[in-house]
Amino acid sequence: MSGLNIPSGDKALDFCALGALVHRLDPGVIPFRTADNFEVHVSGGEYNCAANLSSCFGLNTGVATAMVDNPIGELIQRQVRAMGVKPFYKDFKHDGVRGPNMATVYSDRGQGVRAPVVFYNRANEAGAMLKPGDFDWDKMFAGGVRWVHSGGIFAALSETTADVVVEMMEAAGRAGAIRSFDLNYRAKLWDTIGGLAQGQKMIAKIVENVDVLVGNEEDLQKGLGVKGPDVEEKTDSKLDPKNFFGMIGDAVKKFPNVKAVATTLREVHSTNRHSWSAVLWYDGKEYIAPTAELDVIDRIGGGDGFASGLIYGLIDGREPQEALKLGWAHGALLTTFPGDVSRASLAEVEAFAEGGSARVQR
Repeated sequence: MSGLNIPSGDKALDFCALGALVHRLDPGVIPFRTADNFEVHVSGGEYNCAANLSSCFGLNTGVATAMVDNPIGELIQRQVRAMGVKPFYKDFKHDGVRGPNMATVYSDRGQGVRAPVVFYNRANEAGAMLKPGDFDWDKMFAGGVRWVHSGGIFAALSETTADVVVEMMEAAGRAGAIRSFDLNYRAKLWDTIGGLAQGQKMIAKIVENVDVLVGNEEDLQKGLGVKGPDVEEKTDSKLDPKNFFGMIGDAVKKFPNVKAVATTLREVHSTNRHSWSAVLWYDGKEYIAPTAELDVIDRIGGGDGFASGLIYGLIDGREPQEALKLGWAHGALLTTFPGDVSRASLAEVEAFAEGGSARVQR
């Protein structure tokens, strides 16, 4: 087995994501049922990685996604431009009444003993209408691409979106890019298009074309059909990576093309106090990040922040342990900002990864 053969930096794109863009309405610590105002955050698990890698880490990134020609679409496009992400849009015309729509996510942040609450309106979502042939991948990648990424939520949006992921991964393979996939298994989504069996079938088609996986024990077990412990079983600590590493052997035996698997480890003491770590299995070796005690402002996007930092570290040629710590540090910092995408600098991420403190900077 050999490690990742990451293309050199002379490509037009360092990173390209495929997924659905959404706008998240955030009333802060006020529950939505009593809110009278909110912030708007542009988000999407795959887009978040592209935005983070552009804004914080300085890479040339792009996103392939659906776009609707109404004011919500315009708002989203402005934020994509502001984050420095190159868009590849499949355009949909709104009928002025029912759609197609850019999906809406509603979430309050919770506080203390009161947990965050997240719910959705994905009715008639343009992203779910994407199908093979909507993007000319070979043309998009003609200038070269180093890394592509997608995720399980987008794959489960409709009966066609998983096939779009497969199409991109195959095109990226022809272009010589590294391919990553965040499993993010969501039973409620897959239940609408065939349930667990269909979900595992489509995820397997995707993962056969993937080099790097992001996902926890439940994702490996439900998404990949890998045997493991009872995912509902309570253990002494959610920071113990033993079960995760124990499942990797079976996962890689089933998908020998996979060279790396990573996940965050989080123990929630209250909405605003988390213990945070992360682990990486890379080319047969196990790596574990330190544990940090986080004072959380907004937990949404922390996992994407971890994936972004890890990907940057690997693209930048860092050693696996250092790449893991960059992901861990960036994910931790992202929970200290409102919104889903990074407001950190590379210098801040590196300082925290190296053991920096929260003392005032003068």
